Amino acid sequence: MSFNLPLGTGRALGMSDSGHHCPVVREDFKMTISQDAFRVCITGGVQGVGYRAWTRGQALQLGLTGWVRNEADGSVSALIVGSQDATGAMLERFWSGPSGSSVSDVKAEAATLDEVPNDFRIVR
Repeated sequence: MSFNLPLGTGRALGMSDSGHHCPVVREDFKMTISQDAFRVCITGGVQGVGYRAWTRGQALQLGLTGWVRNEADGSVSALIVGSQDATGAMLERFWSGPSGSSVSDVKAEAATLDEVPNDFRIVR
């Protein structure tokens, strides 16, 4: 299931036809009501600028779990899991990124998980 989420900045998250890597997630597992999970793909000038470390810091600040990694096509992918308020805030924050980054698109897709991560990691 993919969808668009309106942002306060007027931008929208959702699927785009940019051709960037955004892995498919399983939809046969039901999340608990108290937690949301999203797979996110961020494109633009997001590698080599500290985007993953920034993402981890923001996620920990918001109490999220999950992971973030660089993709071969130059994008950054993340899994974020947490409350609706925390995931919503992180989805907005992805647009700003760290100093030196230039975000051109943020795509988010609801994710279903077999297990909820217990921390937030930078994966390689």
